[in-house]
Amino acid sequence: MLYLNGVVTYYGNIQALRGISLEVKEAEMVALIGSNGAGKTTALRTISGLLPVHSGEILFRGKPIHSMHPFEVIKRGIAHCPEGRRVWPDMTVFENLRMGAYLRKDLSEMKNDLEKTYGLFPILKDRRNQLAGSLSGGEQQMLAIARALMSKPKLLLLDEPSLGLAPIVVERVAQTITSLNQAGTTILLVEQNAKLALMISSRAYVLQVGRIVLAGSSKDLLINEEVQKAYLGKTN
Repeated sequence: MLYLNGVVTYYGNIQALRGISLEVKEAEMVALIGSNGAGKTTALRTISGLLPVHSGEILFRGKPIHSMHPFEVIKRGIAHCPEGRRVWPDMTVFENLRMGAYLRKDLSEMKNDLEKTYGLFPILKDRRNQLAGSLSGGEQQMLAIARALMSKPKLLLLDEPSLGLAPIVVERVAQTITSLNQAGTTILLVEQNAKLALMISSRAYVLQVGRIVLAGSSKDLLINEEVQKAYLGKTN
């Protein structure tokens, strides 16, 4: 479904991605892990068109998207749930969800998808007339995911969904992400919590200073000594 081939991206004069290649297949959940500054968020921003590709290519369902504007990438079926949630705080929950479907014209299906979203996140239905800025961190994360889903994506890019959340909320969000994938949504997950990412994904890539240094099944990476020492807190 998604294929990156030798992608190079710059932040100003800094080379943030140094020729990365990765693949996400239909209905997979693939994790991208690494330390702060490794380039994980840059990778998602590059895929979604928020950062320009200096060289290399990005293919989505066999067609190049690396020269597209973000709204064109969304139209192709890629939704980006950004780091830090970034809901519109002065808009209601319902208004945030409507903004997620901004480019859609199928009004009847939008209503059905809104009800499905409320079924996935019942708290959002209860809070639909509440300002998003007044929600808890966990509720805002649910809203950010739900807003992305309202674009009816074929591929969901999730950036640090567990960041700053209490452990019990992290577990709930992880269960929701797993349910979405099991229902058929393809997911590329960026997550600082490497153990969580490897436990819920099928495959993973390890990114270091803009380069992919390891790749394989999540199950194998969980028991990889190098990964355990660097990202899972194993000391011996």
